[in-house]
Amino acid sequence: MTKVTINLTVNGKAVAAQVEPRWPLAEFLRDHLRLTGTHVGCDSSQCGACTVHVDGVAMRSCTLFAVQADGCDVKTIEGISSGNALHPMQKAFHENHALQCGFCTPGMIMSALDLVRREGYELSEETIRHNLEGNICRCTGYYNIVKAVAAGARAMRAGAAT
Repeated sequence: MTKVTINLTVNGKAVAAQVEPRWPLAEFLRDHLRLTGTHVGCDSSQCGACTVHVDGVAMRSCTLFAVQADGCDVKTIEGISSGNALHPMQKAFHENHALQCGFCTPGMIMSALDLVRREGYELSEETIRHNLEGNICRCTGYYNIVKAVAAGARAMRAGAAT
């Protein structure tokens, strides 16, 4: 198949690559850029494990073609921390025991960050549960995930204020 050139920014770094038009963005990120934090659980946008930010908005990378990200700014779970310091949302997931196997965690965190961007730092349990409906976790009962998202949002607000 004929490859096309795409130019995009991934986690703050310019990337130029030859891709096949049929490659999902998730495949490009995982298999070609070795950013394996983006997981693929369903290939149909149903589970949320592949959630990344494209131009600041959460999107499912398993059904978005890499060629559609040409010219875009893509952020993956690997791009949200600052050096060795965890992002406040990552830290909140750790501190609230909001993961078991960890497969859904990157997508949950990326979706949670988008939720904070859209709804602000004060999030009700109902708002969090409603907005994470498209992210499936097969291990937990979501209780600690909801706690972690609320705690992460509060920590993000505190960090923004300093």
